Amino acid sequence: MNSNEREVLKRIQDNPFISQQELALSIGLSRPAVANIISGLIRKEYVLGKAYVLNENYPIVCIGAANLDRKFYVHHTLQLETSNPVTSTRSVGGVARNIAENLGRMGETVAFLSTSGNDSEWDMIHKLSSPFMNLDHVQQIENANTGSYTALIDNDGNMQYGLADMEVYDYITPEFLIKRTHLLVKAKCIIADLNLSKPAIDFLCAYSEKHNIKLVIIPVSSPKMDHMPDSLHAIDWLIINRDETETYFNMKIQNTNDMKKAAQKWIDAGVSKVIITNGVQELIYKDKKTEIIKPVLSSNEVVDVTGAGDSFSSAVVFSWLNGLDIDDILNAGMINARKTIETNYTVRQNLDKKQLFRDLEEYKDETIH
Repeated sequence: MNSNEREVLKRIQDNPFISQQELALSIGLSRPAVANIISGLIRKEYVLGKAYVLNENYPIVCIGAANLDRKFYVHHTLQLETSNPVTSTRSVGGVARNIAENLGRMGETVAFLSTSGNDSEWDMIHKLSSPFMNLDHVQQIENANTGSYTALIDNDGNMQYGLADMEVYDYITPEFLIKRTHLLVKAKCIIADLNLSKPAIDFLCAYSEKHNIKLVIIPVSSPKMDHMPDSLHAIDWLIINRDETETYFNMKIQNTNDMKKAAQKWIDAGVSKVIITNGVQELIYKDKKTEIIKPVLSSNEVVDVTGAGDSFSSAVVFSWLNGLDIDDILNAGMINARKTIETNYTVRQNLDKKQLFRDLEEYKDETIH
């Protein structure tokens, strides 16, 4: 056992009914990190019972992609059919995984559900993700590759090629999910990205509606809009961009009036709440009673836009679950996105609940003065 495992085990021995939150506070770790340590102690058979989790809060369950993202930066003009000198970077990503990390950093109990290969790529993702979420429900598939996304960036900073290896997520079938309904039924909220197949999304909609579980759908690209479910009535939140909306409704969005029409289409189709983003242009929020159009918070210190959408979505969901009003919900999403793109990280490293609320208050003070 390592030192953290020994600390957790000692406290469980002293009080078998201690909660994971109490453990986290006493040791100085996050609750998701403590959850992973406890799971490891159970696997090692140091702990046989789970009395200490009887009063545990219901988790947010994030379902979808956990990828290894690679970027190759070409030093000179890209030449075909020959060797090109590059500089490369690697980082962990995936829409659902990024959202899970954001939520875990903000203190939520998060369980991540996905599939992966049994390879070094998953080892890296597991190591960097486990402090913020419970990964016990990720199934490793033999002879499959962990999801990856590779981008080739030319010397002008433009992406020339993007290569996605996402076949491993085809294993997230309705049958896969049915075997894990013991986790789903406990969820206070399910967040799914559209790397899942349409049958899997259809199952989650039906299951969420039957058990009255909050459901958030996050599309990942225009081509995957055909994974949207047949019925949209189970969707509490849809956070989507302009291109994806254009693809789904086969329409062009060229101005604010078009954005309003598109948002109404989502509500008419059954979605309870929708946000349509449009890059650095204004976004629109719509439900049955309210329509809000907001200018996007700009930044003069953009370092890397990767992860901006996931940071936005996670702060929106977090603020909603914590009872904030819709104006604060939208502001929190935009602030978290802006703070993220001002760093080199897909998920900003200084994020926690207090920091998000502090950022929100600072923004309110700025707008007042």
